[in-house]
Amino acid sequence: MSNIVAIVGRPNVGKSTFFNRLIGERQSIVDNISGVTRDRQYGASYWNGKNFTVVDTGGFVPHSDDVFEAAIREQVKIAVDEASVIIFLVDVTTGITDLDEEVANLLRRSKKPVFLVVNKVDNGQRLFEANEFWSLGFENTLFLSALTGSGSGEILDAVADHLSEDEQPKEDSLPRFAIVRRPNVASLP
Repeated sequence: MSNIVAIVGRPNVGKSTFFNRLIGERQSIVDNISGVTRDRQYGASYWNGKNFTVVDTGGFVPHSDDVFEAAIREQVKIAVDEASVIIFLVDVTTGITDLDEEVANLLRRSKKPVFLVVNKVDNGQRLFEANEFWSLGFENTLFLSALTGSGSGEILDAVADHLSEDEQPKEDSLPRFAIVRRPNVASLP
């Protein structure tokens, strides 16, 4: 079983920022404009001795007739289907929205581990406000500031517990050679 962690949520909650943090580079474009991420983006990550693939998705907007939002919705569903663990990212600054409720309903039907991660929790007031998200009913609810990285270690610890151990690399079947010589001996021409 491959270790795939999908990051899903409505538009502009910080999915791409968190994705970039997890893979350690700026692969996904980050912008305040909705719909910048359309296709799934894949990146490699490592935590607690486990290698895994992180998948960034576009913002999930159910029931939209917009061509791009419909295509993004399909990409999100594919990511959820192939994932072994799902991170459901929400935004504390807007509180719980109707779109968050729709995504929550979709993910509740999944038999996979879902971590509700409340993003943009970067001060005491926002930490207090983030507690409202417990009402979505996800047992695994964690707080994060994707921009600063605060809380990302706790999230990765929890996610890593649900990932399979890495398979041992198979021995290479190619022969191996070593060239050994005495010091200060002239090389052959």
